[in-house]
Amino acid sequence: MAQEKQKQSLKPLIAAVAVIAVAFLAFFIIDNAGSAGAAYVAAEDESRYTTDLDTEGFDEAIANGVVLVDFWATWCPPCRVQGPILEDLAKEIGHLASITKLDVDDHGSIASRFGVRSIPTLILFSDGEPVERFVGVQQKETLKAAIEKYL
Repeated sequence: MAQEKQKQSLKPLIAAVAVIAVAFLAFFIIDNAGSAGAAYVAAEDESRYTTDLDTEGFDEAIANGVVLVDFWATWCPPCRVQGPILEDLAKEIGHLASITKLDVDDHGSIASRFGVRSIPTLILFSDGEPVERFVGVQQKETLKAAIEKYL
């Protein structure tokens, strides 16, 4: 009977260890998948189609036309997934709209100004005014359709 109680008391501990192991494995897989995306962008660096923004030039960059701004950070795995999607979008329609990126770690005041609390957040601007907002990884077709509404 005492052994049965001891076995019963170990079950929650074993379950907790299993959950931690699965979470660690999932993080490792996602992190490595994100790194592959980062490698893709790095390999394309010579022909990057997106533009990096900074605090000083932000307002001027969004002032005219249609501009999509990706609020991101280098440490963010979903942001690394979004990067190649934006490069592909910019390559396809970069002549119609500006596809840009703003690192929230380096330019937090701009992210704060637009209420960015999760990354990636993508904000579509038309002549300086925010017209649409997307939170999380977005597919190219979704972003392209949104941009085309404001052209």
